[in-house]
Amino acid sequence: MSECSHPPPCFGRRSLAERRPVQPTSRGVARVYPALCFSVLVAACFASPAWAAAGEAKGSEAILLGQILLLIVFGGILGELMLLIGQPAVMGQLLAGVILGPSVLGAVWPAAHHFVFPDAPSQKNMIEGVAQFGILLLLLLAGMETELALVRRVRRAAVSASIGGIVVPFACGFALGEFLPESLLPAPDQRLITSLFLGTGLSISSVKIVATVIREMGFVRRNVGQVILASAIVDDTIGWIIIAITLSLATHGSLDWFSIAQGVLGTVLFLVASFTLGRRVVFKLIQWANDYFLGEAAVIAAIICVMATFSLITHMIGVHTVLGAFVAGILVGESPILTRRIDEQLRGLVAGLFMPVFFGLAGLSADLTILKDGELALLTGVLVLIATIGKTGGAFVGGHFGGLTTKESVALATGMNARGSTEVIVATIGLSMGVLSQTLFTMIVAMAILTTLAMPPTLRWALARLPLRKEEQRRIDRESFEETAFVSNLERILVAVDDSPNGIFASRLAGLIAGPRRMLVSVVKIPGDHSRATAKQEARPEAEATRTAEQEKQDPVVEVLKKSADTAAPEEEESASDVDIVEPVADRSIEQVIENEARKGHDLLVIGVARTMSPKGGFGETVSRLAAAFDGSVAVVTARGEHERNAGEAPISILGPVAGGEISRRGAEVAVAVAKAAQSPLTALSVVTTGAENERERLTTARRDAAEVLKEIKTIAEFNEVELKPVIRKDASAESAILRQARLGRHNLIVLGVSRRPGKALSFGELATALLESSERSLLFVAPVAQAAAGRPASPNRPAEKTGTG
Repeated sequence: MSECSHPPPCFGRRSLAERRPVQPTSRGVARVYPALCFSVLVAACFASPAWAAAGEAKGSEAILLGQILLLIVFGGILGELMLLIGQPAVMGQLLAGVILGPSVLGAVWPAAHHFVFPDAPSQKNMIEGVAQFGILLLLLLAGMETELALVRRVRRAAVSASIGGIVVPFACGFALGEFLPESLLPAPDQRLITSLFLGTGLSISSVKIVATVIREMGFVRRNVGQVILASAIVDDTIGWIIIAITLSLATHGSLDWFSIAQGVLGTVLFLVASFTLGRRVVFKLIQWANDYFLGEAAVIAAIICVMATFSLITHMIGVHTVLGAFVAGILVGESPILTRRIDEQLRGLVAGLFMPVFFGLAGLSADLTILKDGELALLTGVLVLIATIGKTGGAFVGGHFGGLTTKESVALATGMNARGSTEVIVATIGLSMGVLSQTLFTMIVAMAILTTLAMPPTLRWALARLPLRKEEQRRIDRESFEETAFVSNLERILVAVDDSPNGIFASRLAGLIAGPRRMLVSVVKIPGDHSRATAKQEARPEAEATRTAEQEKQDPVVEVLKKSADTAAPEEEESASDVDIVEPVADRSIEQVIENEARKGHDLLVIGVARTMSPKGGFGETVSRLAAAFDGSVAVVTARGEHERNAGEAPISILGPVAGGEISRRGAEVAVAVAKAAQSPLTALSVVTTGAENERERLTTARRDAAEVLKEIKTIAEFNEVELKPVIRKDASAESAILRQARLGRHNLIVLGVSRRPGKALSFGELATALLESSERSLLFVAPVAQAAAGRPASPNRPAEKTGTG
């Protein structure tokens, strides 16, 4: 159950760390904001009598717009003020509702409060409808920020800390509910349900606020930072399941064991179906919206439809709709093709409209004037104390048994104490369901505000006392490298191949690249005679454009691709990559198919056709046409030697010639990725060319430069845990040095980073052409483009920015 205020960037997939907002100066805030607040409020109050008269019998749209305007303006202003003092913006939105509600405005100027927020039920229903839909969107975003891969990486400490951080405060909250005065209960005969709900509410944490502080402190990639985030994610997941079941009990009004079994069984079946069949359905729906619609609105609409469908399913099985929205968010967040731009647009809509309305309305519902009663103020203090001791104590014990040090356990305990908007969401649901009374709701909101305000400074203090370990530094360096690397930022690969050995070997290499990162792969089959491809396509009816599953199984290209991807996939992954078969339809040529697929957001085109080389030298006409149709990174594969005889099974031994420069480094990244996936030997070769005019000093300098290049490539290999053999060879030409080293090292695959040269025929330069014409070893030419090196090629539905995983 995470907070959602500013859209987070994604490292790999999506990150819980947020983009830091630009903070205005305190002097400007002090001058402008109070005047703006007062102007909006006065204008609303002057217009409110007419609105109220119009809305006596039925809800008035003008009143609704005025309420939304006030909540957005006041929430935005106070949110900025909270950011200035190091607090989350959502606290400002909550305080805006408190100020506009009975706690402040209602106490100081009752007439104005009544004018702006009349008591007419029809008018309340209108604003509450907006807020209820906002709850579902908030839970959708909370699920999108839930990174299951992070939980898997630190599962021992995270699960232990979560168990301790849930069980202890749950027991404390349940005990508190059993001893509360009957005057605080909405229904004394349903004390058990209120106690269960109170225990669940006290056991949850706010992922968003924790993530914000951890990001500001630079602890996102530190061990303890990941454990804290993962623990909060587990808390979220378990908490919403328990809340959904508890609310199911509240619906039946008593402890009916049949209804409990129905709710639990329905929840289990829903979760199993969602994370198996539902995962694939959601992925395909988002991919379909991304691929076949030009605008981004289609993808956002598909995401909202998924959320609504899952929410309706949980409602039908007797569980609250929030669980469906949360699970939908998890699946949407794991979609391999969700772009940052679409992600930010959805978050911007929620943060700009629904969050201020929902949290402002929650603040309006909290009447803090009841705390003037000494007994209620004392009970609120006891509630805050129990919530703090229970959560921090349970998390500390859980972290200790999870293998954390004392200092790390203290940081974990302080970080898990923030309730934030998560608690407000839970309390609002409890109030609307009749599980909480108005007084108890106000006490919980006060507890959420106090624990949230106290968490950031205490967590900063705890994190500052933790020294940086060597293994943490290595991981930080590796992940920093991956943020701007070429291979780690690929998401979709397009494979254009035929059934020749070149095509099968190209599919195998594409699977080795895609498998470890579960990339989407699309395969376009090239007819044997490309010059007559158009005629063949015109002769094939439209109905034959899609292959059956049985045909895919028999296709050697698809079989090899899937097999290599599965082999390269991490052990914890159930499947490696999703492979789509794309066949040209009657009215499109092969080039048009490639162009159409490129617009869908494919990062890399891998080409493998029978006639790679032209009889006159250089690349053949088919390769040139395919590469010209793809505006992005291109890889051309030719199988030779044992790979030509057994393209799908022959072992791989890689030689990666490198030189200084971005293009060469990108090629080396691909060589490292293939070597790791295939578990094959890898040698990096740097060539120092000689000649009669070369002097000793120049050779010494060239050798030193070559050593620096190899050092950089070795660092890339170490990041990927690949053993690399660096070699410096002096020769009259790079071509002869590469071929000689390939023979001496018994390498059967040469991976070379190249750049496209202008011209109608595809050309990668003299060295690539020489190797293509004279090498007896298999070749993989990698030609990355600048925009793909930074992320992915831009397209209508896939911007150049990278989001992504997971």
